[in-house]
Amino acid sequence: MAFTFGGGAVNPAAALTAPGFGAPAATTAAATGFGFGSTTTGAFGGFGTTTTAAAAPGSTFSFAAPANTTGGLFGNTQNKGFGGFTSGLGTGTATGATGFGTGLGTTLGGFGGFNVQPTQQQQGGLFGQQPQPQAQPSLLYQQVTALSAPTLLGDERDAILAKWNQLQAYWGTGKGYYSNNAPPVDLTLENPFCRFKAVGYSCILGSKDEEGLVALALNKKEADVRSLQQQLVESLHKILGSIQSLTVNVEGVKALPDDQTEVIIYVVERSPNGTSKRIPASTLFSYVEQANIKAQLSQLGVLMSVTRTELSPAQLKQLIQNAPAGVDPIIWEQAKVDNPDAEKLIPVPMVGFKELLRRLKIQEQMTKQHQTRTDIISNDISELQKNQATTVAKIAQYKRKLMDLSHRVLQVLIKQEIQRKSGYAIQVDEEHLRVQLDTIQSELNAPTQFKGRLNELMSQIRMQNHFGAVRSEERYSVDADLLREIKQHLKQQQEGLSHLINVIKDDLEDIKLIEHGLNDSGHIRH
Repeated sequence: MAFTFGGGAVNPAAALTAPGFGAPAATTAAATGFGFGSTTTGAFGGFGTTTTAAAAPGSTFSFAAPANTTGGLFGNTQNKGFGGFTSGLGTGTATGATGFGTGLGTTLGGFGGFNVQPTQQQQGGLFGQQPQPQAQPSLLYQQVTALSAPTLLGDERDAILAKWNQLQAYWGTGKGYYSNNAPPVDLTLENPFCRFKAVGYSCILGSKDEEGLVALALNKKEADVRSLQQQLVESLHKILGSIQSLTVNVEGVKALPDDQTEVIIYVVERSPNGTSKRIPASTLFSYVEQANIKAQLSQLGVLMSVTRTELSPAQLKQLIQNAPAGVDPIIWEQAKVDNPDAEKLIPVPMVGFKELLRRLKIQEQMTKQHQTRTDIISNDISELQKNQATTVAKIAQYKRKLMDLSHRVLQVLIKQEIQRKSGYAIQVDEEHLRVQLDTIQSELNAPTQFKGRLNELMSQIRMQNHFGAVRSEERYSVDADLLREIKQHLKQQQEGLSHLINVIKDDLEDIKLIEHGLNDSGHIRH
């Protein structure tokens, strides 16, 4: 088996079983093409465009298109492959051959479809021979057929096409070609084979339709919207027809990711008799969704509008009970079991990276708002703590003032009672009170009782105040290491003094012995 790159020869025996790279042109029957453009090669051709004949008979992968035909299976189109190239991978001109004539077309960006144009009828189904369908097959059947057993080419290249369809299905974009007798199936993010899926949770709205809340997403920053809020209200009132009985009110303004802002509005209608009611949210939403109204709103920077109403129990049950399109029922049931708060949260599917990024940005935005609110609450708490400390100090001050005023009132009452009782004899109850007061006075004047202790405490307080005033100017502190060294030095001095005292005591005893000896010797002489 010989492979040549360029214009070399090809082994004729090998040409019946395997393709060559750059084989010379052949002039025989049309081959089954897997071609990215027309070339002069007969087997695995290049990515060019010529008008020569097709490959030799029996070649397995023919990347060329035969000449003198009217159109290719994948058309003479100019689709962009993989979302980045300016054109397809070559241009095919064949119809007699079954091949990938043009490049890979795009559908939703990224990996595109193949832009198949069926030219011949071909039999064969998922597991071999397939009878003529009596009805349009289901979408799931078409997707399964495109991913498992396409019958577009009728040879081993269908396996490669099946893998390509699987890649598109996993990615969630493109078109799946599986038969010449049926159009390609769209492989969107909602297909059950898409791998980029997850389940999150969203809060259940508590607003009713009667409250009339409608959210408008504006392509403006929150600061700009707040500064121009009055102008926005006036513009919305003009869009509503400038009816005097209608009033536009703003319920709230909230920042969204990508420098967008959500404005929640409601409209109040006032009747001639003085009563007023809110326009239902469904009615207001239907009005703003009209084509001419949406055009006027888009001039104000409104990207979209949505109602802020809660779901009915039946709608909520139906929404939770049935798994969304493309989501595995087992995963959906597990998400319902893992719901942290079934009364306030509902599971929602997250399909694709864009949805995940959108929820991530919203989560970051909500985290910033919560942090801002937390900082505001923290500042309020600090301010309240300061006010509390001030209030406690004022309460203590007012208590002392109340006590002083009570003493003053008591003195006034005493003097008034003395004046009122002047000239009258002492009554029995007053005599009892006098005896009790004398007893209390004697107890207070006892040296060991309250008055003596009080005088002692007063004297100690005066002494502490005196010494405190004297020592207040001589305050100093000693380092711990220096204090330790001083203690060690004093200890050594103390030990030296003790040793010196012991030496002196020993010397005194020796002197006494000497004196005693001298005295004894004097007595002997006499």
